[in-house]
Amino acid sequence: MVAKTPEMVWFVYILRCADASLYTGITNDLQRRVLAHNHDRTGARYTRARRPVELVWHEQHASRSDALRREAAIKRLSRAKKMHLLGAAGEP
Repeated sequence: MVAKTPEMVWFVYILRCADASLYTGITNDLQRRVLAHNHDRTGARYTRARRPVELVWHEQHASRSDALRREAAIKRLSRAKKMHLLGAAGEP
């Protein structure tokens, strides 16, 4: 009998950077990735120059390909539409 491995969950997330800009990414370990953005050299170059960052939104996906598609769709949105997605349209 073959043991079934648990399905990997992928997250699409949005960070708010110290300069109020938004960064969108994907990961399969959300907590580790946010820590990397804030403290490690493995964080994205964009966020390394804009620390600290704060996780402001995330959603789960069953596969990496689904998460990548959603990330690409979010990156195409205007800032106003991203803020609407966050539920904070009135924030700067």
